[in-house]
Amino acid sequence: MLEQSPMPVLDIPSLRDKVSPAEWQARVNLAACYRLIALYGMSDMIANHISCRVPGEEGAFLINAYGLLYEEITASSLIKIDVKGNILLKPDFGDLNYGVNRAGFVIHGAIHEASHEIDCVIHTHTWPGMAVSSLECGLLPMNQTAMRFLKIGYHDYAGVVLDTAMQAKLVEDLGSNNALILRNHGLLTVGRTIAEAFNAMHRLELSCRAQLAALACNAKIIQVPQHVLEETYMNYQPQTRRPYGVMEWPALLRRLDRLDPSFRN
Repeated sequence: MLEQSPMPVLDIPSLRDKVSPAEWQARVNLAACYRLIALYGMSDMIANHISCRVPGEEGAFLINAYGLLYEEITASSLIKIDVKGNILLKPDFGDLNYGVNRAGFVIHGAIHEASHEIDCVIHTHTWPGMAVSSLECGLLPMNQTAMRFLKIGYHDYAGVVLDTAMQAKLVEDLGSNNALILRNHGLLTVGRTIAEAFNAMHRLELSCRAQLAALACNAKIIQVPQHVLEETYMNYQPQTRRPYGVMEWPALLRRLDRLDPSFRN
């Protein structure tokens, strides 16, 4: 019987001794977030980005190397850049010599520069997200989960986000919301922590899937009174509940550790 050869993996030297303990912890959590986005079916091969602010370093954030699948991202594979896209610390990728996708720093850099209280930004191109982003009605508050995003922002499509001139409008359209629908494009969520941003994206994705399923039934949608929508929305706000992610993030990390703990490398 032929022996099965091991699955090929990238051998990236560890950066643990080259960064602060706080940055290393941020790297571990961000790598975990990439793995979770893949695990929950929200990745798009090597496209899209998740970024997080580097603790104690003004204007610096971590982002994925353009060329890695989300399922193979590790703490040491993340690239540190500033809000202008300049590379501050890059892993040794050998002959692959991966860099950063321009759309990543244009979108993420704009938000990190404008909102210092935001630590994490997640952007996806899932089919439910792209479908809802293409509907004139946008996201409908047709169920309890979607009511959390009653005041979601919208950003009109103006082409691939490669021009820094687009940044101001993007920030304006996000406003004080924690989620933004990029029309004819995809979804974006932000959070004061990585766990909080992931929680928002997971729930936004579920809301989009539920809406498409309901609309596909071609039946009348039950309308919830506006005052109930407003009350439900307020029940989801930071001033009325504990921060999102506090409860589930340790459990999600345990799940990743059971499946493949290499994200910690």
